[in-house]
Amino acid sequence: MAQKKAGGSSKNGRDSNSKRLGIKVFNNNYVYKSSIIIRQNGLKINSGKNTFISKNYCIHSLINGIVNYYKKNKKIFIEVKNVYS
Repeated sequence: MAQKKAGGSSKNGRDSNSKRLGIKVFNNNYVYKSSIIIRQNGLKINSGKNTFISKNYCIHSLINGIVNYYKKNKKIFIEVKNVYS
């Protein structure tokens, strides 16, 4: 009889790569056209003026300008304000 239990493969040791989610540009910072403002899973933060949401829920800017975060009806929105107007 064997003295020890058979050493099978470990059940843990599988960990996924980090997805680098989160806010990339904070409030009152300058962004260029089509740059990523937020990477997120699901619609935690909504897009406002001069922004759009891509297929994987990333929020991008449509124009060059300054990022502004605001709340409306308990939801968080992002807009990009034009610098020249």
